[in-house]
Amino acid sequence: MKVDLEKVKEIGNIEFLAKQMVEGFITGMHKSPYHGFSVEFAEHRLYNTGESTRHMDWKVFAKTDRLYTKRYEEETNLRCQLVIDNSSSMYYPVENLGKIRFSVLASAALAYLLHKQRDAVGLFTFSDQIELQTQTKSTPTHINKLFVHLGQLLQETQGQKQTDVANVIHQIADKIHRRSLVLIFSDMFQDQARMDEIFSALQHLKHNKHEVLLFHVTHKTTELDFDFEDRPYEFMDLESNIRLKLTPTDIKTTYRTKMDQYYKELQLRCGQLKIDFIEADVKDDFDKILSSYLIKRGRMN
Repeated sequence: MKVDLEKVKEIGNIEFLAKQMVEGFITGMHKSPYHGFSVEFAEHRLYNTGESTRHMDWKVFAKTDRLYTKRYEEETNLRCQLVIDNSSSMYYPVENLGKIRFSVLASAALAYLLHKQRDAVGLFTFSDQIELQTQTKSTPTHINKLFVHLGQLLQETQGQKQTDVANVIHQIADKIHRRSLVLIFSDMFQDQARMDEIFSALQHLKHNKHEVLLFHVTHKTTELDFDFEDRPYEFMDLESNIRLKLTPTDIKTTYRTKMDQYYKELQLRCGQLKIDFIEADVKDDFDKILSSYLIKRGRMN
């Protein structure tokens, strides 16, 4: 489902937007490819005396005067950790906070979907250190708190916060004590010389038996394709505040070559670690995020 990011601030209700995205996604989802991932029940069965009435279908009782419970296709208790890069580079494009806003809305939609599927979810945010770690629960109160935390990310005053993906992922791996599905939202912009350190950290997660999806969040048009008008610009590194004046066409070929190499290495190294690597362009809709999660969830069951 496509959500107008420019209107998010006007609406302001993260939970409402998450519900809207998930229900739109489910409505448009073909049942056959996702059979087994449904958030709806599979069938009814007669109620046995002494059982919990939690899943009693009172609508059916009203029609038939017989007690039935809903038998779900997915009765798992998956534990999921949402990990959001909150460094300054994620606040690009600055006019609409594109990458962090995309990551927040995608995470909110996933939290809502996890809650509907009775799965437990926790949240980490980080820059060069862990900024937030929540408990991992499935209760309505907990999910509401996650929505509040996510909403606060969009209200933060932008500062100069650098990224230390490698160190932070190691710390997160040490803090997750039970096998989980770890969903990382990051632009992964860090010194390429530290690539080995980053993948050592991701390998730490895999060594601890976690399943990992890396959503590589970018503003593809400018950050990967370097598509700017042919005129002078002043570029600024949001994390270091270093400024550089140049005309994009002068370096576009070299830039795109290096970014393509970096991107392909990310994909290759993730593939070697059996980490799902998903391109997440902030201009795309959220269906790719939700379907990637459902596919991974299905493999874990």
